Amino acid sequence: MSVPSEGNPRPDAEIERVLVVVAHPDDIDFGGAGTVATWTKTGIEVHYCIVTDGQAGGFEPDRDRAEIPAVRRAEQTTAAEHVGVHDLHFLGYVDGLVEPSPELVRDLTRLIRQVRPQRLLTQSPERWWSRLHVSHPDHLATAEATVRAFYPAAGNPYAYDDLTEEAWDVGELWMMEHPERNHWVDITDTIDQKIAALLSHTSQHRDPEALAAQMRTFAQQNARDGGLPPNHFAEPFTVIRLG
Repeated sequence: MSVPSEGNPRPDAEIERVLVVVAHPDDIDFGGAGTVATWTKTGIEVHYCIVTDGQAGGFEPDRDRAEIPAVRRAEQTTAAEHVGVHDLHFLGYVDGLVEPSPELVRDLTRLIRQVRPQRLLTQSPERWWSRLHVSHPDHLATAEATVRAFYPAAGNPYAYDDLTEEAWDVGELWMMEHPERNHWVDITDTIDQKIAALLSHTSQHRDPEALAAQMRTFAQQNARDGGLPPNHFAEPFTVIRLG
Protein backbone atom coordinates (compact mmCIF):
# COMPACT_ATOMS: atom_id res chain seq x y z
CA MET A 1 0.00 0.00 0.00
CA SER A 2 1.30 3.44 -0.93
CA VAL A 3 0.15 6.57 0.84
CA PRO A 4 -1.29 9.19 -1.57
CA SER A 5 1.10 12.10 -1.81
CA GLU A 6 2.24 14.92 -4.00
CA GLY A 7 4.95 12.56 -5.27
CA ASN A 8 2.23 10.99 -7.44
CA PRO A 9 4.09 8.01 -8.91
CA ARG A 10 2.51 5.88 -11.60
CA PRO A 11 0.54 2.88 -10.28
CA ASP A 12 2.76 -0.15 -9.85
CA ALA A 13 0.47 -2.02 -12.25
CA GLU A 14 1.81 0.21 -15.05
CA ILE A 15 5.46 -0.58 -14.24
CA GLU A 16 7.21 -3.54 -15.85
CA ARG A 17 10.85 -2.83 -14.97
CA VAL A 18 12.72 -0.83 -12.33
CA LEU A 19 16.42 0.02 -12.25
CA VAL A 20 18.02 0.76 -8.87
CA VAL A 21 21.37 2.61 -8.87
CA VAL A 22 23.36 2.96 -5.63
CA ALA A 23 26.95 3.64 -4.65
CA HIS A 24 27.74 0.69 -2.37
CA PRO A 25 26.59 -2.84 -1.61
CA ASP A 26 23.93 -2.58 1.16
CA ASP A 27 22.83 0.99 0.27
CA ILE A 28 19.60 -0.23 -1.29
CA ASP A 29 18.96 -2.55 1.65
CA PHE A 30 19.12 0.32 4.13
CA GLY A 31 17.03 2.69 2.03
CA GLY A 32 14.62 0.77 -0.15
CA ALA A 33 14.74 -3.04 0.01
CA GLY A 34 11.31 -3.30 1.61
CA THR A 35 9.83 -1.33 -1.27
CA VAL A 36 11.73 -3.40 -3.82
CA ALA A 37 10.18 -6.52 -2.28
CA THR A 38 6.69 -5.03 -2.68
CA TRP A 39 7.45 -4.48 -6.36
CA THR A 40 8.83 -7.93 -7.09
CA LYS A 41 5.85 -9.52 -5.32
CA THR A 42 3.62 -7.95 -7.97
CA GLY A 43 5.78 -9.25 -10.80
CA ILE A 44 7.85 -6.14 -11.50
CA GLU A 45 11.33 -6.95 -12.78
CA VAL A 46 13.93 -5.11 -10.70
CA HIS A 47 17.60 -4.66 -11.63
CA TYR A 48 20.32 -3.47 -9.26
CA CYS A 49 23.31 -1.41 -10.37
CA ILE A 50 26.04 -1.17 -7.72
CA VAL A 51 28.58 1.48 -8.69
CA THR A 52 31.43 0.48 -6.33
CA ASP A 53 32.47 -2.78 -4.68
CA GLY A 54 32.50 -1.22 -1.22
CA GLN A 55 36.25 -1.67 -0.83
CA ALA A 56 36.40 0.81 2.08
CA GLY A 57 33.70 -0.91 4.15
CA GLY A 58 33.90 -3.34 7.04
CA PHE A 59 35.61 -3.50 10.41
CA GLU A 60 38.11 -6.37 10.11
CA PRO A 61 41.61 -4.81 10.19
CA ASP A 62 43.38 -8.15 9.75
CA ARG A 63 41.46 -9.15 6.66
CA ASP A 64 43.15 -9.05 3.25
CA ARG A 65 41.50 -6.02 1.67
CA ALA A 66 41.93 -7.60 -1.76
CA GLU A 67 39.18 -10.04 -0.78
CA ILE A 68 36.61 -7.35 -0.06
CA PRO A 69 35.19 -6.73 -3.56
CA ALA A 70 34.32 -10.40 -4.05
CA VAL A 71 32.90 -10.66 -0.53
CA ARG A 72 30.70 -7.63 -0.93
CA ARG A 73 29.43 -8.66 -4.37
CA ALA A 74 28.47 -12.05 -2.93
CA GLU A 75 26.72 -10.46 0.05
CA GLN A 76 24.76 -8.11 -2.19
CA THR A 77 23.75 -10.99 -4.45
CA THR A 78 22.42 -12.91 -1.44
CA ALA A 79 20.66 -9.82 -0.11
CA ALA A 80 18.98 -9.23 -3.46
CA GLU A 81 17.59 -12.76 -3.49
CA HIS A 82 15.75 -12.06 -0.24
CA VAL A 83 13.71 -9.36 -2.00
CA GLY A 84 13.22 -11.12 -5.33
CA VAL A 85 15.99 -9.46 -7.36
CA HIS A 86 18.15 -11.62 -9.62
CA ASP A 87 19.65 -9.13 -12.08
CA LEU A 88 22.67 -7.32 -10.65
CA HIS A 89 25.11 -5.06 -12.50
CA PHE A 90 28.41 -4.24 -10.76
CA LEU A 91 30.33 -1.33 -12.30
CA GLY A 92 33.50 -1.80 -10.24
CA TYR A 93 34.27 1.83 -9.40
CA VAL A 94 36.45 2.48 -6.34
CA ASP A 95 34.73 3.07 -3.00
CA GLY A 96 35.41 6.61 -1.79
CA LEU A 97 36.47 7.99 -5.17
CA VAL A 98 33.17 8.26 -7.07
CA GLU A 99 32.60 11.44 -9.06
CA PRO A 100 29.68 12.32 -11.38
CA SER A 101 32.07 12.02 -14.30
CA PRO A 102 31.12 11.79 -17.98
CA GLU A 103 32.38 8.20 -17.84
CA LEU A 104 29.99 7.24 -15.05
CA VAL A 105 27.08 9.07 -16.69
CA ARG A 106 27.89 7.18 -19.88
CA ASP A 107 27.94 3.83 -18.07
CA LEU A 108 24.59 4.58 -16.46
CA THR A 109 23.10 5.87 -19.70
CA ARG A 110 24.09 2.62 -21.40
CA LEU A 111 22.55 0.53 -18.63
CA ILE A 112 19.30 2.50 -18.64
CA ARG A 113 19.03 1.98 -22.39
CA GLN A 114 19.73 -1.74 -21.96
CA VAL A 115 17.29 -2.36 -19.10
CA ARG A 116 14.63 0.10 -20.38
CA PRO A 117 12.97 0.74 -16.99
CA GLN A 118 9.85 2.79 -16.43
CA ARG A 119 11.08 3.72 -12.93
CA LEU A 120 14.58 4.63 -11.70
CA LEU A 121 15.47 4.52 -7.99
CA THR A 122 18.66 6.10 -6.68
CA GLN A 123 20.07 8.09 -3.78
CA SER A 124 19.90 11.83 -3.20
CA PRO A 125 22.27 14.26 -4.93
CA GLU A 126 21.46 16.81 -2.19
CA ARG A 127 23.27 16.72 1.14
CA TRP A 128 21.01 16.21 4.17
CA TRP A 129 22.77 18.17 6.90
CA SER A 130 20.71 16.89 9.82
CA ARG A 131 21.36 13.27 8.78
CA LEU A 132 24.84 13.68 7.37
CA HIS A 133 25.69 9.97 7.51
CA VAL A 134 23.25 9.26 4.65
CA SER A 135 25.03 11.87 2.51
CA HIS A 136 28.27 9.99 1.92
CA PRO A 137 30.15 11.69 -0.94
CA ASP A 138 29.82 8.53 -3.04
CA HIS A 139 26.04 8.64 -2.54
CA LEU A 140 25.88 12.24 -3.70
CA ALA A 141 28.11 11.60 -6.71
CA THR A 142 26.28 8.43 -7.75
CA ALA A 143 22.93 10.16 -7.46
CA GLU A 144 24.10 13.19 -9.43
CA ALA A 145 25.40 10.97 -12.23
CA THR A 146 22.17 8.97 -12.18
CA VAL A 147 20.03 12.08 -12.41
CA ARG A 148 22.12 13.30 -15.36
CA ALA A 149 21.61 9.95 -17.06
CA PHE A 150 17.88 9.98 -16.24
CA TYR A 151 17.55 13.41 -17.80
CA PRO A 152 18.56 14.21 -20.39
CA ALA A 153 21.18 11.68 -21.48
CA ALA A 154 19.35 8.34 -21.62
CA GLY A 155 16.46 9.68 -23.67
CA ASN A 156 18.52 11.84 -26.02
CA PRO A 157 19.71 9.88 -29.06
CA TYR A 158 22.41 12.50 -29.66
CA ALA A 159 23.90 12.14 -26.17
CA TYR A 160 26.64 9.50 -26.04
CA ASP A 161 25.80 8.71 -29.64
CA ASP A 162 28.62 6.17 -29.78
CA LEU A 163 26.44 3.84 -27.72
CA THR A 164 24.62 1.24 -29.77
CA GLU A 165 21.59 1.01 -27.48
CA GLU A 166 18.44 2.89 -28.48
CA ALA A 167 17.59 6.00 -26.46
CA TRP A 168 15.10 5.45 -23.65
CA ASP A 169 12.99 7.87 -21.55
CA VAL A 170 12.46 6.51 -18.04
CA GLY A 171 9.81 9.01 -17.02
CA GLU A 172 9.90 8.49 -13.24
CA LEU A 173 12.71 9.11 -10.74
CA TRP A 174 12.63 7.95 -7.11
CA MET A 175 15.24 9.14 -4.61
CA MET A 176 16.10 7.72 -1.19
CA GLU A 177 17.55 9.79 1.66
CA HIS A 178 16.39 13.09 0.19
CA PRO A 179 15.64 15.83 2.74
CA GLU A 180 12.32 16.71 1.04
CA ARG A 181 10.30 13.48 1.09
CA ASN A 182 6.96 13.36 -0.70
CA HIS A 183 6.00 9.68 -0.89
CA TRP A 184 5.88 6.78 1.59
CA VAL A 185 5.56 3.08 0.77
CA ASP A 186 4.00 0.73 3.33
CA ILE A 187 6.47 -2.15 3.82
CA THR A 188 4.67 -3.85 6.70
CA ASP A 189 4.35 -7.06 4.67
CA THR A 190 8.00 -6.99 3.57
CA ILE A 191 9.88 -5.64 6.61
CA ASP A 192 11.20 -9.14 7.39
CA GLN A 193 12.60 -9.43 3.85
CA LYS A 194 14.26 -6.04 4.23
CA ILE A 195 15.90 -7.09 7.50
CA ALA A 196 17.04 -10.40 5.99
CA ALA A 197 18.59 -8.51 3.09
CA LEU A 198 20.41 -6.13 5.44
CA LEU A 199 21.74 -8.93 7.60
CA SER A 200 23.15 -10.66 4.51
CA HIS A 201 25.97 -8.10 4.59
CA THR A 202 27.71 -9.97 7.37
CA SER A 203 31.09 -8.31 6.82
CA GLN A 204 29.56 -4.93 7.68
CA HIS A 205 27.69 -5.49 10.95
CA ARG A 206 29.20 -5.81 14.42
CA ASP A 207 25.82 -6.27 16.14
CA PRO A 208 23.17 -7.65 13.75
CA GLU A 209 20.44 -7.89 16.40
CA ALA A 210 20.82 -4.25 17.36
CA LEU A 211 20.78 -3.23 13.71
CA ALA A 212 17.56 -5.16 13.06
CA ALA A 213 15.86 -3.54 16.04
CA GLN A 214 17.06 -0.10 15.01
CA MET A 215 15.77 -0.51 11.46
CA ARG A 216 12.34 -1.65 12.68
CA THR A 217 12.11 1.39 14.95
CA PHE A 218 13.19 3.67 12.13
CA ALA A 219 10.66 2.13 9.71
CA GLN A 220 7.87 2.61 12.27
CA GLN A 221 8.79 6.27 12.61
CA ASN A 222 8.75 6.60 8.83
CA ALA A 223 5.24 5.12 8.82
CA ARG A 224 4.07 7.67 11.39
CA ASP A 225 5.63 10.46 9.34
CA GLY A 226 3.76 9.19 6.29
CA GLY A 227 0.41 9.02 8.05
CA LEU A 228 0.09 5.23 8.08
CA PRO A 229 -1.86 3.38 10.79
CA PRO A 230 -0.15 2.32 14.06
CA ASN A 231 2.15 -0.70 13.98
CA HIS A 232 3.02 -0.22 10.31
CA PHE A 233 6.44 0.12 8.68
CA ALA A 234 7.36 2.40 5.77
CA GLU A 235 10.15 3.68 3.56
CA PRO A 236 10.13 7.33 2.39
CA PHE A 237 11.10 8.66 -1.03
CA THR A 238 11.15 11.75 -3.17
CA VAL A 239 9.38 11.03 -6.46
CA ILE A 240 9.82 13.11 -9.60
CA ARG A 241 7.78 12.47 -12.76
CA LEU A 242 8.50 13.77 -16.23
CA GLY A 243 5.36 14.16 -18.28
